[in-house]
Amino acid sequence: MKFFLDTAERDEIQRMTELGFVDGVTTNPSLLKKAGAPYQQVLQEICALVSGPVSAEVVAEDHAGMIAEGRELAAIAENVVIKVPMGSEGLRAVRGLREHGIDCNVTLVFSTNQAILAAKAGARFVSPFIGRLDDVAQEGMQLIEEIVQIYENYEFESELIVASVRHPMHVVDAGLLGADIVTMPTRVLEAMFQHPLTDIGKEKFLAAWRDVPKA
Repeated sequence: MKFFLDTAERDEIQRMTELGFVDGVTTNPSLLKKAGAPYQQVLQEICALVSGPVSAEVVAEDHAGMIAEGRELAAIAENVVIKVPMGSEGLRAVRGLREHGIDCNVTLVFSTNQAILAAKAGARFVSPFIGRLDDVAQEGMQLIEEIVQIYENYEFESELIVASVRHPMHVVDAGLLGADIVTMPTRVLEAMFQHPLTDIGKEKFLAAWRDVPKA
């Protein structure tokens, strides 16, 4: 399973990259706004920190505009992947960008049918938002299970990114279901390192070490 960070904070990306746990990054306009610098500069800096794919989202609403904007974003760095919204215009943009050799990540996926269409359109990545489904009393992980099964049935090449992750158990569930990638906020990845019994164990070992004769 690959881990992507869902952030545009360069210090967070650098810190987690140095630990060896970042395979890629996903951004969106909201995250870029929080970064507090011109978006092209932010994307350039992120792409320099991460060797894997960096998703940059278009904001145009028609396929021609998405293609034009996507080509501009893709010119920032070789590892930029264009994030397009689910919908007929977005999927047309995926096909158009593929003609220019540009990979796409179809975002805002909330149903299995949408995921099938995205794969058939040729998306490199497909991003179902499980946390937002959970928020409206739908089972986000059931969607992941269905998509994984269908992609395996028909050997679709699209990679599944489990998005809108809220806590570490989402990561565990995604792994059990065989998802390719989980993109998560830095706080979720940091929480994966933690367990209260680990802290207690460290304290006991250190206390015992203090009582060990040193000479």
